[in-house]
Amino acid sequence: MDYSQFLVMKQEIGLLIVFLIVFLCDTFMSRRSQGAIGIISCIFFAAFTILGFIPPILNPGDAFSGMYNSAPVVINIKNILNVGVLIVMIQALRWADKDMVRVRRGEFYELLLVTLFGMYLMISARHFLLFVIGLETASLPLAAMVAFDKHRYESREAAVKYILTAVFSSAIFMMGLSFVYALAGTLYFDGIAMALWIDGVNVLLAVALAFVIAGIGFKLSLVPFHLWTADVYQGAPTPVTSYLSVISKGAAAFAFLVILWEVFGEAYPQIWEWMLYGLIILTITIGNLFAIRQKNMKRFLAFSSISQAGYIMLGIIAFNGMGLAALLFYILVYIFSNLAAFGVIGAIENASGKVWMDDYNGLYKTNPRLAFTMMLAMFSLAGIPPFAGFFSKFFIFTSAINQGSIAIYILVLIALINTIISLYYYLLVVKAMFIKQDECVIAPFKSACSERFALWICVAGILALGVVSCVYNHFLDISVA
Repeated sequence: MDYSQFLVMKQEIGLLIVFLIVFLCDTFMSRRSQGAIGIISCIFFAAFTILGFIPPILNPGDAFSGMYNSAPVVINIKNILNVGVLIVMIQALRWADKDMVRVRRGEFYELLLVTLFGMYLMISARHFLLFVIGLETASLPLAAMVAFDKHRYESREAAVKYILTAVFSSAIFMMGLSFVYALAGTLYFDGIAMALWIDGVNVLLAVALAFVIAGIGFKLSLVPFHLWTADVYQGAPTPVTSYLSVISKGAAAFAFLVILWEVFGEAYPQIWEWMLYGLIILTITIGNLFAIRQKNMKRFLAFSSISQAGYIMLGIIAFNGMGLAALLFYILVYIFSNLAAFGVIGAIENASGKVWMDDYNGLYKTNPRLAFTMMLAMFSLAGIPPFAGFFSKFFIFTSAINQGSIAIYILVLIALINTIISLYYYLLVVKAMFIKQDECVIAPFKSACSERFALWICVAGILALGVVSCVYNHFLDISVA
């Protein structure tokens, strides 16, 4: 075995080093010094994130007989996820300092890094065995993170629902893989694609693909596989909810794209194009309609994230380099926008325990900066110009329309109509903060330095990505290549 292949796994090795540092600090630091674990984790992970943008020493390529891939586009999606994870870690500092969490805060950061490592493997996998290892490595620690507030009934209930859903979805996915293996005789992505190209499309392939899409659809919260999302988002601690809604979804979306394009691309026009049409329409529409009814802010953003997953799928259905670039850009913008919203929710929850939309009535009078940040996040998620969310939706729609079929025009039209619906419920939050004249339930308070710093990063991202076009151009260059 050529051990030099491990050098291709620069980001995985760096992440393991950060994990070991956090683990050793958590294990051997004195109880009096335990309060610095969160800051140490953020510092080392920030250094790792910055180093990730440095070009690798070796040329990116395959390793371990083609099971692992580190193409430039793969490196970029990992860097995007790193930025989101860093923001989540900073936002979680105050929450991790609470009495009920303080004794286990090191475990939180360790579990966070382990799940990210699993997502790395999912993204780089070009063999389904490695993909399943990454999938389970990412899923199982997340169940522990959802149950982190073990003294809250809602957190325990959310963990049970998440683990049962994860196990069920993995079983469905593995069933689909067994059919694929029966058809192709291999689990390598390129080997399966070659076998499908030779043998053509048949009924067993359609069934296998339906199982595979259903299995990953649970991870992405696509309708009708979304029923766990709102309960888990509401019951989990807010930093875990933000991680689930952004990082987990971004990694699963990119892995979904790789599987559909590289493995089942031959079956695109006959099978999974029309499967995704139905899933996208249902996901965007039902996510929007149910979001209107929500009064709990975490459930509200849960259905918002379901709808956003439908928009992300438009990048996959485009089936071209522009679609891949639009998907990367959309995930990046979604990270800043959604984490800004969750940052405000977390800050208010830490200070007052309020998580209901009615509690935000008149928030601008007592906490104008938080209200302004939430307004920017809502505008970006809704796609209002000139904020970054407008351009992410513009690029995702443009990439899909370039396919040129009548069906895709109808699909994009339905998505555009749903954008109007989403604008309505996002503005409900803005209305509550700025227009409703009720006496505000949330008293004035000062956010923690870590919370303010994370929100500044998110606001800068929302504003900058709406102006700086070179980011999308960079994604487009590497996607086309």
